[in-house]
Amino acid sequence: MPLAVWIEYLAVAACAMTAVLAAEGKGIDLFGVLVLALVTAVGGGTVRDLCLDAPMFWIEQPLYLWTALGAALATFILVRFVTLPARTLAVVDALGLALFGIVGTEKALAFGTPAIVAVVLGIVTGVAGGILRDVLRSEVPVVFRKDVELYATAVFAGALFFVLLRESLPSAKWHRWVSMALIVALRLAAMRWKWRLPGFRMHGR
Repeated sequence: MPLAVWIEYLAVAACAMTAVLAAEGKGIDLFGVLVLALVTAVGGGTVRDLCLDAPMFWIEQPLYLWTALGAALATFILVRFVTLPARTLAVVDALGLALFGIVGTEKALAFGTPAIVAVVLGIVTGVAGGILRDVLRSEVPVVFRKDVELYATAVFAGALFFVLLRESLPSAKWHRWVSMALIVALRLAAMRWKWRLPGFRMHGR
């Protein structure tokens, strides 16, 4: 199995876990948690595949769905017996961002899209599932909140770096790992030191 496929499985599992952790305090039962996990885990990749006019990755290989359900169920059971650190959701979410962001960029490049399109689709793959998750929880998506540290911006930086590495060092095999590490590092550093983009505000208001 290609390495990129294994990475996508890890991304699906990580995003499913974030959905379970994000359900805390929302009064959602097990069925609701599993639905939330599925939407979060496959949402970004689904939007990407629609844009690429490619077969849906989870329809072509249903094991992705089982991976999401298994990760969600395991997390649902774990948190009933173990108290996880407060930052667990943010850290797992950063991992999902990095994995899906680079997988999405790489798949778009494989379909022959221009570099800028590949970067945008990498961002979409990384953040769309989380947007759907937050909408279903009746919350403003994390990616749109002015009080949230660098989120989609971290994916943009990692995806752009990945494309530049591919063009400048085509024979190297470590592009994806360095780019994923960059996304995770940026996201965690932004949370640590409160790096944020300026919020929208009209002059004189």
